[in-house]
Amino acid sequence: MEKLENIQKELKENLSEERYNHSIGVMKMAKKLAKKYNQNENIAELTGLAHDLAKEIPLEESIKYIKENNIQIDEIEIKNPALLHAKVGAVMAKNKYGFTKEMQNAIKYHTTANANMDTLAKIIYVADKTEENRDFEEIETLRSLAMENLDEAILAILAHDIKKNINKKRLIHLDSILTWNKLLEKL
Repeated sequence: MEKLENIQKELKENLSEERYNHSIGVMKMAKKLAKKYNQNENIAELTGLAHDLAKEIPLEESIKYIKENNIQIDEIEIKNPALLHAKVGAVMAKNKYGFTKEMQNAIKYHTTANANMDTLAKIIYVADKTEENRDFEEIETLRSLAMENLDEAILAILAHDIKKNINKKRLIHLDSILTWNKLLEKL
């Protein structure tokens, strides 16, 4: 619990109030989902809390961190720098807090999803999109689905996000499409 409190204190000092509250919401939802899906609640809480660790770092600092840590980024991430915080945050969580590969992957995949997500990564992805501070038309349906079937919840979230990106004429990361296809084939 000491690590959780230390991360909470650091995030409270370094994130905007809105981003901090979102991180607390993801932490709570991740714990709830971990309990439901028989995963380690403490690990889910820590990962959920730290998932947006790098979200408000200025772009120049993120680019510098990417170069210093040899983080591989792709064309879509270069064209949409808002996605960079996931990969940067994953490496930061390892370097600052000793997060495991599993925890790092959950942070890395929380924005785009990934076809090879394990249960923790699925929990963090879903928790990020369904935490208590989120408020949009389909949120209650998504929250309910999250407590019934993680894969179905991910498909519903991806459908929502892909439609939103299409309507706004935004690029869609290939990981989101590959995740959609893999989960659809699984059902």
